[in-house]
Amino acid sequence: MSGDVTHRLSAEGVDPLSLAGINDGNLIALARLLGVRVSLRGDALSLVGSAAAVERATPIVQALVDLARMGEQLDVQDVDRLIAEEAQGTLGQATNGEVKIILPGLRRVIQPKTAGQREYLQAIAQHDIVVGIGPAGTGKTYLAVAAAVDALARKRVRRIVLARPAVEAGENLGFLPGDLQEKVDPYLRPLYDALEDMMPRDRVQKAVETRTLEIAPLAYMRGRTLSDAFVILDEAQNATGMQMKMFLTRLGVNSRAVITGDKTQIDLASREESGLLQVERILPGIEGIAFCYLDDADVVRHRLVRDIIRAYAEDARG
Repeated sequence: MSGDVTHRLSAEGVDPLSLAGINDGNLIALARLLGVRVSLRGDALSLVGSAAAVERATPIVQALVDLARMGEQLDVQDVDRLIAEEAQGTLGQATNGEVKIILPGLRRVIQPKTAGQREYLQAIAQHDIVVGIGPAGTGKTYLAVAAAVDALARKRVRRIVLARPAVEAGENLGFLPGDLQEKVDPYLRPLYDALEDMMPRDRVQKAVETRTLEIAPLAYMRGRTLSDAFVILDEAQNATGMQMKMFLTRLGVNSRAVITGDKTQIDLASREESGLLQVERILPGIEGIAFCYLDDADVVRHRLVRDIIRAYAEDARG
């Protein structure tokens, strides 16, 4: 069309499949949502459209190129998220390279995808205890595990301890079939999954055997002192107040802790028993402890997860 302008961005060093998406899905989504024609030829990505559309699209597409250059596998949800960030004025805050984790042994770089995730990772780097609160899909556990693996690789700690309370939906371990390991595995499997995404499986197994890595129910922490360790308490909303105090007082010299939880997913008989709600009341203001709040804008799973969380939140308010 007459009056159209063309703008070219360098895509040098970028995996074309990661940038364009399966069947060029990312490029098609960009064109549909931004009103520009998008084409990838070699190391150049071209935007064609009205001056206003191209001007708006350029920083969004540049952010997508930057993510792909970092080794991210991108999909249409990433396109949706970047466009939403541009509309909110937060585009680029989470992808400017200030916070990123390069995983040893893997050609992987983990970096925050949202402003909330960026603040969360920065807090983990700067505080001995971080409490991350937010809904499913915001990367609370995933980013904490990545930070732990990074700290171990850099020899800042000598081991990683991952814990979860074995309390969900009123179940009791005594009523589950199998030996103790089989009983706790369903509760701890998500932590194994996160680890195996960041470390080769054989390295995970070796680390478990040498006790460099420990994954255990929260109850197993009682009576211990955890020194030179990066400790993560996941699903902390299901820890009782007594369990939370026990956990926090386990920390020894040169240890750091990340506590993650979702206040909308408390499975305890009484909501007020939640140790997560308790620490939220009594610990703010203590130097060295940070609270980070993630919300539906930080969800990096399927777009529908974000919409589902919003729908439930609106229903609870209604």
